[in-house]
Amino acid sequence: MTDIPGVILAGGLSSRMGGGDKGLRALHGRSLLGRVIDRMVPQVGEIALNANGDPARFAEYGLPVIPDSVAGYPGPLAGVLAGLDWAAGRGAEAIVTAAADTPFFPRDLVRGLQAAASADGVSLALAATPDPARGLVRHPTFGLWPVALREDLRAALAAGVRKVVQWTDRHGAATAVFATEPYDPFFNVNTPADMDRAEALLTEGAG
Repeated sequence: MTDIPGVILAGGLSSRMGGGDKGLRALHGRSLLGRVIDRMVPQVGEIALNANGDPARFAEYGLPVIPDSVAGYPGPLAGVLAGLDWAAGRGAEAIVTAAADTPFFPRDLVRGLQAAASADGVSLALAATPDPARGLVRHPTFGLWPVALREDLRAALAAGVRKVVQWTDRHGAATAVFATEPYDPFFNVNTPADMDRAEALLTEGAG
């Protein structure tokens, strides 16, 4: 465990799940969000949830809920910025983010991101996995983000930047590579079929 704050990104519209908060849907007797929190807790200090709308719906988790400060659901970069602003108020130098719909993300996510950033001499890193056909596939909602770049990110969002890697590439982000065996740890739940697959993975002992 480190003192770095963790921010769980749940600010999307969940349109492929029919709307609503897919993180509150039950997965093998525990909510999807609850599983993500359980995975994050041993790796970080404080945790906040980036989500829009009425925060009371997340009251059972006892986490601070921080909304996007940029209107119109502009994507995960807005959630990262909200997390950086929250962390800055606590005197933190960086945050680690994870998506709220990815219940199997690595248990060594934070350590891997920090090691990759340190090896490259930078303070920003994204997670990635190897793919035989595409090479390294980055997972831009899983990253190490320095608070020092929050004003740069705010300006980029105001200028219309929406793709995470478009911004992170400007700053020479490191890449932390994680194994995909025996399953892809960044498999995310977007559809009812994905929920079925996640249930199957848990039945098979994933996690």
